[in-house]
Amino acid sequence: MSSLLSHNKDQPRIRKSLSDSSPTSSTATTKSLRHERLSRLSSSGSSDVSNDPSTNHAESYFLQRENRQSARKRAEEESANNDYKKMYEKALATNQRLKSRLETSKQELAMIQDQLQRAQKGRAGDCGSNMLETEKEESRSLQKRISDMEEQLKVKAEMKMENQRLKDENGALIRVITKLSK
Repeated sequence: MSSLLSHNKDQPRIRKSLSDSSPTSSTATTKSLRHERLSRLSSSGSSDVSNDPSTNHAESYFLQRENRQSARKRAEEESANNDYKKMYEKALATNQRLKSRLETSKQELAMIQDQLQRAQKGRAGDCGSNMLETEKEESRSLQKRISDMEEQLKVKAEMKMENQRLKDENGALIRVITKLSK
């Protein structure tokens, strides 16, 4: 119902909007409306109104209707509150879970940074001696390669000389064979 009619015999009909009453005072409004209805019923007729079965039926109908409406409103409010409560609890649980994950990630990061700093400090101290050792090893390996290459050059030069000597002998033999065959 979008509006309610309040009616007394002494007063003209006045339309009251439901939006005029505040939602917090809905029980007070409901009680005042019930009181107005009862007063209308009791003032509208004879003295045996309470004994009239149609009046009792109308009164019980209005009371049942009001009870149903108020129960429905309470159920809606409770479900809305429960929904908000569930949403709040879910968000709270999610926040707690994310906070714990963030905390563990921060701890892991701090541990890894500490390990990195220790490793860098260790290298800085060993760096001077390690550099000298690696440089010495590199120079030894280079000297060894140089000496091997010098040996290979000597062998190559000897082989060239040997090859030349063999070519000369081969040419001499070919000449001898050609003279003999003539």
